Amino acid sequence: MLGNRMKAGLTASADSVFAIGLGMLNLPILAVWLAGLALCPVPVLGTDLLAVTTRVVRWRANLERRLGTRAGVPIRRPYHPPPDHGALGTHRWLRWIITDPATWRDMAWLLPGALIAVPLGLIIVSLVAYSLAGVGLLPLWLFLGEVWFGYGVLWPTASHADAWLALPQGLVLLGVTLFVAPLLRTTAFRFARIFLAPTANAELRLRVAHLTVSRAGAIDAQAAELRRIERDLHDGAQARMVSVGMTIGLAERLVLRDPVAALKLLAEARASSATALVELRHLVRGIHPPVLAERGLEGAVRALAMSLPVPTAVTSRLHGRFDAPVESAVYFAVAEALANMSRHGRAGSAWVTMAYAEGLLTAEVGDDGVGGADAARGTGLHGIESRLDTFDGTMAISSPAGGPTVVTMELPCALSSPKI
Repeated sequence: MLGNRMKAGLTASADSVFAIGLGMLNLPILAVWLAGLALCPVPVLGTDLLAVTTRVVRWRANLERRLGTRAGVPIRRPYHPPPDHGALGTHRWLRWIITDPATWRDMAWLLPGALIAVPLGLIIVSLVAYSLAGVGLLPLWLFLGEVWFGYGVLWPTASHADAWLALPQGLVLLGVTLFVAPLLRTTAFRFARIFLAPTANAELRLRVAHLTVSRAGAIDAQAAELRRIERDLHDGAQARMVSVGMTIGLAERLVLRDPVAALKLLAEARASSATALVELRHLVRGIHPPVLAERGLEGAVRALAMSLPVPTAVTSRLHGRFDAPVESAVYFAVAEALANMSRHGRAGSAWVTMAYAEGLLTAEVGDDGVGGADAARGTGLHGIESRLDTFDGTMAISSPAGGPTVVTMELPCALSSPKI
């Protein structure tokens, strides 16, 4: 716990140096953008200048959003969907910029954002420097002598005793600074979120856009799944059942003339019907596994883990059942993640952790393989995202080169029934 606090403090202190520079950069960006806005009535020159400066403003605002999200203050992008790329610098593009409220909120944040971020960053950097000066005072006394460092500017000292006292004081002040630094950085990001986060109307618009895309994806996925089922039935069980019918028909013709041949045909028909039944069971299991309906999500994932060639530990803190579509989505998402691990991860062991708290179902799938998983380069992980997106779920991947790979899936839902 203490190590995490120290790490967060060091990170916030280092970020403060960049925050000072970025905050000071806000002022020339604001000046250039205002110049572009003033010249926008001028054909070509004004629209092009405003297009370039607007991109710079949005780059700066998006950088602040990313930094805030990394620091634990998530800030979403609120912009309207842009026109096509060919409209860049045209009056249509200019109208898109001018009529987007987020453009003016970005501009309004630049000056007060600098006035908040720069002083807070200077406070953090100054306190760290002052603390380090106190910690380093004693070594300077011991190695450089009293002649060179007789009276410190930041830590006035007249003797070795004063230098010895500066050391613990500097350490205490450094510890306090590292504890306070993340709070000050968070304060700056919370202030930025007032301007840079979507308004209530923008949130509603983003929500509608997200639902439109996710529902369209769900419809496409459902249509693809129906086509797969139809294809599997047509090429598998249906073809076998037709073959069984034809074989039985031949046996009917031979039953009086050649009973032995008719018996062989009937035996062949029975074997084909058994194979068709197995294929139907596999097909049903792919639609909704029976073990999922009987034993719930926890039991189904445990059964899945037992069938894998890689030792897979399952830890569950689920205290109830969920709606069938939710359980099915999470089960197949976990199954796909484990399948990717088996195919590409070259892992020696894996684990699955599931928990439910405060209306959020979380499933974590990890392995000790080679890492390097990327949702943008494979259809499996993209399929998991699409499956979870239907329920407003999210997926995050941590897979550095050399491993381990951890896929975290979160899905908002409610308990359907308590576990007795």
